[in-house]
Amino acid sequence: MAPMLKRCGDVAVCSLGGMIFTLGGRDDITSVSSVEKYDPNTNLWSREVASLSSPRSGVCVVEMDGLMYALGGFDGTVCTNIVERYDPVLDTWTKMTPMLQHRSGASAAVLDGFLYVMGGTDGDIPLNSVERFNPLEGTWRPCPPMRSAREQPGCTVYLRRIYVAGGRDELHLELSTAEKFDPDNLKWTPVKHMRHKRFKVSLAVFDGTLLAVGGSDGISTLTSVEAYNPDSNTWRLMEMQKETSSNHLSCQNT
Repeated sequence: MAPMLKRCGDVAVCSLGGMIFTLGGRDDITSVSSVEKYDPNTNLWSREVASLSSPRSGVCVVEMDGLMYALGGFDGTVCTNIVERYDPVLDTWTKMTPMLQHRSGASAAVLDGFLYVMGGTDGDIPLNSVERFNPLEGTWRPCPPMRSAREQPGCTVYLRRIYVAGGRDELHLELSTAEKFDPDNLKWTPVKHMRHKRFKVSLAVFDGTLLAVGGSDGISTLTSVEAYNPDSNTWRLMEMQKETSSNHLSCQNT
């Protein structure tokens, strides 16, 4: 895969319309507003994409109804509550109603026509607050908070529940805890702890299985992957093995 055009850390990544977008982040000096787009068919990156309205790192990004939402982030001075929506057809960003809470390093998910934003940090402490956006009304409403404050947790929708795992708490300790949100009763319930503490973990659903991928345990960057079984409420550690014959990676139970 071709490298990005500009070296940047703490970027937000989102898939939209068959392309991969990277938003904001930090260069060697400060936060940036640039956006890059990757075309997997040509293996080329392009910066011919409209930039964010202001430089921000730690932006939370999610796709909803063919549009891309960029939420919050740190502008180099403070955490923001800015919300922008990108239209790939018009190549334009439109400012939306700001979030109720200023936050950076949050997580987001779309479920039942609502956009949920969870956790992050306000610049001083990690947050457990949750809010959701109604795109038809253009309004934000508070939701019941998570059981734990979480900065940069992993998040995804699985079996019509929002799962949030890992992150870092108010003591700046990495977390192995996980929880799920039921949109019918608006309640958070605990899920079995992951086997490893994971800050900046990625949650993803692959082939019907919920996976926790990578992250940091506070000492080292993790390469391990865990798979969650909702029936037994357990996490199973997977082992990444390289197949010498085809030069690809596969997951195996351990």
